Amino acid sequence: MSKRNLETSVKEAIKKLKPYLEADGGDMELVEITKDKVVRVRLLGACKTCRMSAMTMKAGLEESIKKTAPDVLRVEAVNAPLEQPN
Repeated sequence: MSKRNLETSVKEAIKKLKPYLEADGGDMELVEITKDKVVRVRLLGACKTCRMSAMTMKAGLEESIKKTAPDVLRVEAVNAPLEQPN
């Protein structure tokens, strides 16, 4: 898949997930797609501090992106919240 097609697919996957994030006061934006095919996003709004953001990343965005762009290896948040100790 070309870089342009990969970026288009990733943006489409993010666009599909946005209404769910926005409903909870959050959002995310594409930062970059590395040459190693790692998608990096920035968490915005409530997503920046949400403890569930890791699950949203894995089960939501990463799953959606890999369906439309199977070349993607993983999705990372550049500003993911730190896990709190129990």
